Amino acid sequence: MDELISKEGLNFYMKRRPHLKMEDASFGKRLARIRKACGLTQAELAERVGLSRRMLAYYEAQSQHIPSASILPALAKALKCSSDQLLGLKNLKIKEPGVSMKLQSKLNIIPKLPRKQRKAVLDYAQALYRDQQQANSK
Repeated sequence: MDELISKEGLNFYMKRRPHLKMEDASFGKRLARIRKACGLTQAELAERVGLSRRMLAYYEAQSQHIPSASILPALAKALKCSSDQLLGLKNLKIKEPGVSMKLQSKLNIIPKLPRKQRKAVLDYAQALYRDQQQANSK
């Protein structure tokens, strides 16, 4: 089995990067946050990377352990970020949890639609939202 990077190893890097926030020091929390922002379940990400869902859950829960150098690039690629960003060595802007990458990719096609269809999609979305607000107020 590949050797894991220790918490002490991560702390060494964090000391050299004082601009990073303490919540960014937890690899497991960062991994989970990025995965959720990408709209992936643990099972989906694990399958893309070639891990078991259980092992991925371990990495997310056991924040002091970081995957081996052979797994880290695959995780970064699946999450569309760099290994340095995944490790917290470089900043990564994560979109609000409510807008997953899956949803964002679908929303990105709206401006490409003809004007009439684009207006219909936006009107429909607005009507759905209005109906939901009314249902919540009852």
